[in-house]
Amino acid sequence: MRPSTEAELSEMIREAARPLRIRGGGTRGLGPAEGVVLETGGLSGVTLYEPGALTLVARAGTPLAEVEAVLSAERQRLAFEVPDLRGLLAREGVSTLGGVASANASGPRRVQVGAARDHLLGLRFVDGRGDVVKNGGRVMKNVTGYDLVKLLAGAQGKLGVLSEVSLKVQAIPEAEATLWRETGGTAGLAALRAALGSPFDVSGAGLAGGRAMIRLEGMEGSVAYRTAALRAHLGGEWQVAGGAESAALWTRLRDVEPFAGAPGAVWRLSMVPTAAAGVEAALTAAGLPHRALYDWGGGLVWLLVDSPEAAAIRALPGLGHATLVRPLPGMEGVPAFHPEPAALAALTAGLRAKFDPRGLFNPGIMD
Repeated sequence: MRPSTEAELSEMIREAARPLRIRGGGTRGLGPAEGVVLETGGLSGVTLYEPGALTLVARAGTPLAEVEAVLSAERQRLAFEVPDLRGLLAREGVSTLGGVASANASGPRRVQVGAARDHLLGLRFVDGRGDVVKNGGRVMKNVTGYDLVKLLAGAQGKLGVLSEVSLKVQAIPEAEATLWRETGGTAGLAALRAALGSPFDVSGAGLAGGRAMIRLEGMEGSVAYRTAALRAHLGGEWQVAGGAESAALWTRLRDVEPFAGAPGAVWRLSMVPTAAAGVEAALTAAGLPHRALYDWGGGLVWLLVDSPEAAAIRALPGLGHATLVRPLPGMEGVPAFHPEPAALAALTAGLRAKFDPRGLFNPGIMD
């Protein structure tokens, strides 16, 4: 099933007699989704772009690369730095704008600008009854009622099938620089937190392979001043990478490249940044061989674990949730998404019953 218009999408959902597996480009979906494949790639194209207003509207199946090319021509970008996990997950395909929104896919710059959901101005989607729903608009404003834009971002297609997305975009900065230093995990994470707590407007704070990295972006003169000031603020011997060299460092962390092709289960942990330093010690104590990458100053931890063990990981102190991004054989019974507390699960079930009363969308995901 591959609709080419919103009306066709609505009709297909209205007449569906079996569960539907919603598919954008097939590059980032998690969990054992079941059902007849419903592809959104036919709903493609940028329908409105106003560079002066920093606003773009596109259909949900529009390839992310197409959106980025349109923005790049005007020296603009999606501020939230979308991760490309095709290498990590050994997948092909083309990432779509609707898939990015449905996964709330956000990269290292989240520490400065927020997540993908924070840049969504509005959207259109089709619910489980086949009704077209519109929420939000093309400008940021205060409104009353349900904020469906935030609700559907990260919902993994469980509440509806996106047909159109409206976004605010950002000008590409004149310069960027990355301070980096070879350092241990605990000291490196402390440096990242110190940088994020400084007044120097950090746009990236990560730790990979024993190297702490702190990114600054903006006007050339401002970046030069803040780089020097932050080096003095942190103390120690910090190197500076600029331009393409700096960008390559963050692409590698954003896309979790060190774990691509490496054997083991891959976990994505959202946690209290101050607790991140204890993750590796806790896993070592539990006898779980592992490697770790840190982003968002320790708020995001990527783990490569050479074991199918899940309970110890989901019991780590300071953990918000642990998502199983790439399982090992034998982990078929481990849910990809962190189990919800009973009260939250009841609320989630109520929302799904409201938006998808027949249970059509992506059964097996987040259930």
